[in-house]
Amino acid sequence: MRDVREVWAAGSAQVTKWRQQPVIVQTVRAAAAATVAYVVALRFSPEAAPLTAPLTALLVVQVTLYATLTTGIRRVNAVVAGVLVAIGFSALVGLTWWSLGLLILAALAVGHLVRVSEFVPEVAISAMLVLGVTRIGDTAWARILETVIGAVVGLGCNLLFAPPVWVGAAGESIEDLARRMRRLMLRVGDEAAGRTQVAAATESLHEARQLDHDIVDVDAALKQAEDSLRLNPRVREGLLHRVVLRTGLDTLEICTVVLRVLTRTLTDLAKERTPEPLFESHIGTVFERLLSEVGDAVVSFAVLVTTDVSRSAESAEARLAHELTAATATRDKLAQLLLEEVQRDARQWQLYGAMVTEVTRMLDELDMEHRSRRLLEELDRCTREQRELMPRLDRLRRRLRRARRNRGAPSTRTT
Repeated sequence: MRDVREVWAAGSAQVTKWRQQPVIVQTVRAAAAATVAYVVALRFSPEAAPLTAPLTALLVVQVTLYATLTTGIRRVNAVVAGVLVAIGFSALVGLTWWSLGLLILAALAVGHLVRVSEFVPEVAISAMLVLGVTRIGDTAWARILETVIGAVVGLGCNLLFAPPVWVGAAGESIEDLARRMRRLMLRVGDEAAGRTQVAAATESLHEARQLDHDIVDVDAALKQAEDSLRLNPRVREGLLHRVVLRTGLDTLEICTVVLRVLTRTLTDLAKERTPEPLFESHIGTVFERLLSEVGDAVVSFAVLVTTDVSRSAESAEARLAHELTAATATRDKLAQLLLEEVQRDARQWQLYGAMVTEVTRMLDELDMEHRSRRLLEELDRCTREQRELMPRLDRLRRRLRRARRNRGAPSTRTT
């Protein structure tokens, strides 16, 4: 019996994991929406096979509700524009090789004018399909009807079955980036504690440059998470979540740039000091400990910005503060040792100073007070942009808030 329970629990966990995968969720939702759209279109469209409806639903349904709304509106506009262009051409000319070329040219131009973004080719496709049939009037309106049905079904699919919030996936990407940075720092510190070869330093520099590509992947995951937070009924403080994740990634991106510069400085230092060791043994040991502490702080920072439970966030914040304090003390000790080394031999004093400056920059970026100021500035900026874009909605929100405060305020009248 116990084995059966364990197998059942493992199977349930695996199913839950599959359900949380973006590709699987997107595939199931798109297939269901396309099927429902086709069934609905069979009842309302005069066409025998209204395939435009499932095609529209398939293209409209996206991973997030925000993307579904924006995509659906643009696609409907593209199809309607293409149909109107085809109706205009059918009233003037028939279907010939030169009229087809003019039709495509006009449809693409209209697509750019109505700003349908990636659906500009859809304007020309709709125009060609409508112009190529005999019953131009019936087919045109049938295509518009099928497009609207597909868009409505695609939107309704996400309204009835709320799309997942991809904050977890974005958080995992951010933490994975931080751990890769930490592994690189540990390796660089381990090499610096011994006799660093120029080839090894160059390899570390190349790996630090590869972190730029990782930033692009994490940014894509974060954009998906930001879209999933917009207009999602399951999220109450979507703006705050977006700002926390975005500013966190910005900080890590700055740290990757600084880490790349640091590895470049160490590469130049290795070239200058060959065949001598990079540091004296006692300096190399302190530098190794410093990079280890900074790497731990980077990981703790990533955990902090991706944690939404208050108790876990407090623990991560306390751990980050402790690690930053330890790293700052080690940085000061390293700076003093390097100063003594420069007083004895001033040949590479510029590189020593640059190295300490780069580590200091990372510590400043991870500092809690700096992060708090950055969060407040970004929240103010986003709030101001929302007010400028939607002033009427902002006024309505303020009125509703005042009304709620007035209802909750105790009465001051006396009997």
